[in-house]
Parts: sequence; structure tokens; C-alpha cells
Amino acid sequence: MLTATQLSKTFGGRVLFEQANLQLDAGSRYGVVGANGSGKSTLLRILAGQESSTSGEVQRLKRARLGVLAQDHFSWEDTPILDVVMMGNRELWDAMQEKERLWEIEPFDEARYDRLEDIILRFDGYELETRAAQILEGLNIPTAQHHQPLRVLSGGYKLRVLLGQTLAAQPDLLLLDEPTNHLDILSIRWLEGFLRGFRGCVAVVSHDHHFLERVCTHIIDVDYERVTTYRGSYEAFGVQKAEARRRQETEISRRQREIAEHKAFVARFRAKATKARQANSRAKRIEKIEIIELPRSSRRTPAFSLTARRPSGREVLSARGLWKTYGERSVLEEVSFEVERGERVAIIGPNGIGKSTLLKILIGEVIADAGEFTWGFEVDVGYFPQDHRSQITDPNQPLASFLWDAQPDMAVGAVYGRLAQVLFSREEADRRVEVLSGGEVARLLLARLGVIRPTVLVLDEPTNHLDMEGIAALAKGLRRYDGTMLFVSHDRWFVQKVATRIIELTPDGLIDFRGRYSEHVARQQQDHLDAEQIRMRQRAQKRQARKARAGQPQKAEKPQKAQKTQKAQKTQKTERSEKKRTGRRRNRKTRAERKRRS
Repeated sequence: MLTATQLSKTFGGRVLFEQANLQLDAGSRYGVVGANGSGKSTLLRILAGQESSTSGEVQRLKRARLGVLAQDHFSWEDTPILDVVMMGNRELWDAMQEKERLWEIEPFDEARYDRLEDIILRFDGYELETRAAQILEGLNIPTAQHHQPLRVLSGGYKLRVLLGQTLAAQPDLLLLDEPTNHLDILSIRWLEGFLRGFRGCVAVVSHDHHFLERVCTHIIDVDYERVTTYRGSYEAFGVQKAEARRRQETEISRRQREIAEHKAFVARFRAKATKARQANSRAKRIEKIEIIELPRSSRRTPAFSLTARRPSGREVLSARGLWKTYGERSVLEEVSFEVERGERVAIIGPNGIGKSTLLKILIGEVIADAGEFTWGFEVDVGYFPQDHRSQITDPNQPLASFLWDAQPDMAVGAVYGRLAQVLFSREEADRRVEVLSGGEVARLLLARLGVIRPTVLVLDEPTNHLDMEGIAALAKGLRRYDGTMLFVSHDRWFVQKVATRIIELTPDGLIDFRGRYSEHVARQQQDHLDAEQIRMRQRAQKRQARKARAGQPQKAEKPQKAQKTQKAQKTQKTERSEKKRTGRRRNRKTRAERKRRS
């Protein structure tokens, strides 16, 4: 499906990878992994033809259709959401639109109509609207919104629509860069199932261990300035990579010992006439032994040093009766809580419930429709937004200058030291902020919070764009932080490690629990971050809603199995075939009627 030969990519004097050889086959799903800044996204853009390599070439099958996740949703702001998704296959969409226009043109162009009909049938166009609607439902965008313009959705949900557009196009080769970043756990689980059933080839960049384990058949590792493909799951990749590195190191050690033994023999017997010939032979043998220098791994662990400049008052925050609506949609209703010094509060809940909106209200970025909140004595708030770039006012600013602006009286050595903690070398201190990857920007913003030393941290999805080493390091740094913290996260591991208190926003109100996340789950007997439990609850709620509309008495139902029965699948397939046959008969009848009239 796709072959890359001798690919190399450098930025200035920095080598991302060199002499990479890849072959991506149909039916295989490749997870692209590596440290932030190692070149994963760059590799994907090169494979997609969006960026050129320093050397090497990429070849794709001529008829292979490429699907790449778009990022610019502004082009479709006034377009109905369902239409945006259906536009993914532009050839099919254009054929369907032109076919509709042909009916209004006289004389009727039957030859052109037949060609358009062939395109529509080739791409199964009569099922396109159904497929698009199912994809939107899977991405947790309800049917009621499908015919509304894209602008009614928030930024994260707009990106979901663009993901749906890419999936609905039914490409032969699908390239996705961090597709789970703006998805809740249910949508991630749906995407896992979609990709496992995808017949083409998939290459996906992700830092989500669980997602990679469930989806991928191969792992492409970008590390050691190399690109290496491993067959098997993510767990198997970890074992194979460690074993391969161990074998290389063992072989190098063996050769070094051999060289040392030969040198010792030569030094001892070179001057002895009876051993001179053997000594010379061993000296020549030393010259033939080649020791390959192993490149350094790009996987490095940052250190996030976060401290409060002084203790705040005991009562840090008091929120009373906060309300927020957007149009007719109520996001927050009567939200009230208090936070005391030293608490690490995780705000959790399903997507769209208002978690990020609540944080924005508390930092003054959004005005509440009703209610009030008060920060306590000696409170300085440090904010980490989901949209990292919103904190960057000058994209051309060097990294060192970015930190100096936050604390102008810092010594030069202290600034470089802070940058080094988050994995920026002295040479990289003059890099411009605009060239940083998403993970690098996240590390830089966290370093700035360490410089500012706020007494309260407000963090909105801080693990987004961080690699696994970065997430573990951040959890460690936040546990050591001596101030107060409010944060939003969908990462169960991270919430369990960091939070000492859970505030869960639900459609029925706020649940406030002082304790660990696992204790909260045990108490509530449900885990909103567990996809299977959410799916079962939603099914039960939908069944009860249908019965309520039909006037039937409501009762709690046991969740049924997620998989359709074989009989239901067969029935659905028969219905689709019948729709196609009906569409063809209708088109033939229409053409015959037109021909008879002419």
C-alpha cells in the first residue's frame, strides 16, 4: 500500500531519523510511538505528502485513497454537520451533488448521469448518509445536532466532526495524529472498534497505552534516530525492543573484551621473538573488529519542579450557585463547593458537562450567568489551558525569553536550568516557540508554572500531548507540589495518582467526595471513565426514555450485550442490499421515462 525507502529528516543540525525503510500493508494497523519531538508527527506528514524529507522517497499505490485528519474547521462553520462528514469523499460528494443538479437541466444528459451513477455505486453512495450518521453517533454527537451548522459545536467537538469526515471517506490508507486527544472514553472505545474493523491500512500516532494495545498489529518506533517496525501489540513491542537493545549492548561488550584481550597479548609478547608473529596477527585482528556506537535514545524523562511561593489562606476558594448557559443549552447549574489549602481536586464528568467551562469561570476567562466565587487570602492562580497555544503571545519568542518574561529577576543559569529540567538543552534555548511540537509546548508551559510558583494550580487536561514518560513525571511533580490544585483529566491512572478529592459533575448535580478516585468509584458503584460501564448505563437510559415516550411503565433493565446478534446483523445487511436494488430500479425507471418523453 505504501513504501518508504531511505527516509531521512533533519532540522538544522538535529537529526530526527535517517535511512528509514517502511512498508505499510493493507489490513495492518501501525501505532507510531516515540518521545515528544522525536519526529512521529513529522514522519506521518512525510508519508501523507504534506512535508518533504531531507532524503529518500515515499511511494503509494496509484489508486490508493489517502485519509488524513484535517485541522482547519473554519472552512465549514456554516455547513450542516452531517454534510461536513459526508464531504470526506470529495469525489462521491461532488457526484451526488451534480446528479441532483442534472434533473434541473434541459436537455437531460443521460450519459453524464450514468457516469455519476457509476461513481455513486462504486463508493456505496446510497449508504453514505447512514454511515456518516453512525460515525457521528459513535463520536458522541447526537442525531439532533446532525443538521445544525458546525459552528454550534465547541472546538473539541468540531475536531470530532473532522475525524468523522476522515473516517466516512473510507480511504485505503488512514493516517491519524493523536486522534484521541479530544475524545471521551466512550468515543475512544468506539474508535478502537472502528479501526479494528477497518479493511485498509492505518497508521496512528498516540501516547495512549491502552488505545495502542487494543488497536495495533504493528508498532513503528521512532527512537535512536531510527525508525523501526515491530510486529505485535504494544506490550510485545516493549519486550522486543528491550531484548534487541540488550543483544546489541551484549555484542558490543563482547567485542570490547576481545579487543582488550588482544591488546594485552600484544603488549606482553610483541618484543618476544617466539611470540612476535602471533602478536602482529592479533594487532591486525584488532583493526578488523568493528564496534558500532549505539545512538542515544530520544526517550527522556522530564522533571517538573512545582512549588508555591508562599502558603495561601486556609480557605482557598468558595463557589456558590454558578450557572452557565450557551443559547438554550445549560452547561452548569447551581454548582457550589469550597476548596481548602493543600487539596488536589480532580473535576471529572462526561464531555460537554461543563468541566472546562467551570475552570474558565474560576480564572475569569468566562463570565458566569449567575452565582459567584471568591478566591481566598494570598491566592495566586497559575493556569494551564487545553489550548496550549493560547498562552503564547509572540510565536517568534525564544524559549529562554519566554521564561524570563514570567520572572524577569531570574539569573541566566537558573533559566537554562529550568529549561534543562523539561528537556531543552542550552543550544535549544534560542529556538522559537512557534517551532515546538504540542508536547514540547506543554513542557514549556509547565516549566513556566514552576518559575511563577503560584499558590493554586488550575490545570485543564494537562496530560494531553505528553508522552508516557512525561505523564509519569508530571504526576510525580504534582504530588510534591505544596500548594492547592484543581484539574480536569480523562486519564484514570493520572487522576488516581494525583487527586485527593473528587468533584464529579453529573446531569443530576454535583458529587463531592474527599478521597482517592478508586474510593470514589467503589462508593458510587460506577466508573464514568470506564467505557463499558458508561455504555451500559446509556443503553438503559435510552430504553427507559423510549418506554416513557410510548407511555409504558419504566423499570430498571439489565444492560444487554454490546454485540449485535448474528440474526440482527444478517437482517441489517439484507435491508441495505434491498435499498441498493430499489435505488437502481428507481433510477432505471426515471431514465426510461425521460427517454420516452423525449
